[in-house]
Amino acid sequence: MNTIFTVPDMTCGHCEKTVRGALAEALPGAAVAIDLTAKTVTVEGDAGRAEEAIREAGYSPERVVA
Repeated sequence: MNTIFTVPDMTCGHCEKTVRGALAEALPGAAVAIDLTAKTVTVEGDAGRAEEAIREAGYSPERVVA
């Protein structure tokens, strides 16, 4: 299952790399797609772990409810 987060404080390539690394550590092998312009992160797997990983990396994810 995929979950989409908006991450309003993800503003640059360094932010993207940090978020991607945090998700890779929390959810090894999970598919991650980041759209820096839209400030969205789409991640496969455990949404709670993904949200926690993004928060621990210093960002403020908000789940997008479809």
